[in-house]
Amino acid sequence: MTKLQELNLRSGLSLEPDPWAPAIRSVAQSGDRQAFQKLYAHFAPLIKAFLAKGMGPHMDRSAAEEMAQEVMLKVWRKAESFNGSKASVNTWIFTIARNTRIDFIRRSQRTDRTIDIEDIWHEADSPEPLVELQQRRVEAIVRRSLDTLPPEQALVLEKAFIESLSHNEIAEELDLPLGTVKSRIRLALNKLQILIDR
Repeated sequence: MTKLQELNLRSGLSLEPDPWAPAIRSVAQSGDRQAFQKLYAHFAPLIKAFLAKGMGPHMDRSAAEEMAQEVMLKVWRKAESFNGSKASVNTWIFTIARNTRIDFIRRSQRTDRTIDIEDIWHEADSPEPLVELQQRRVEAIVRRSLDTLPPEQALVLEKAFIESLSHNEIAEELDLPLGTVKSRIRLALNKLQILIDR
């Protein structure tokens, strides 16, 4: 036995060839669907459990399922990039799963952020050219986004943020229930948030 083999045995590394390498090579070289089905049947449940384990409030069962499918789709598309000399198939697939989970958490945190009036309108104490330019860009995005809102939502936003009316004043002026005014403002701000974050 060589020193390298002995070291591998002591460290717990397997001397056996990667059992999944032939399947991933078949997928990469010829789009072998049967080989991919074997990979999917073995790895998809493991990935789903792995993804659900560290997600906390960001995850539910259907999201874990969708993400596991997204991971396996990436495995199908990126099979050619697998390099057996750098990692086992198992390590490579779980690296894709970990990165997918990180992306999911980032997306969730970005969409959980609520829009604030300060995001729309910022008055600098000392307007500098770059600040003014940024403000003009934000204003242009907001104007374009406002044009996409339903007229009744755009109207209540205009009353609230441009005319500085209270919710009660808007309700009286437009002859609407207070709850409807609040609901329209909330819906409009949520839509603006999605449009501005794009």
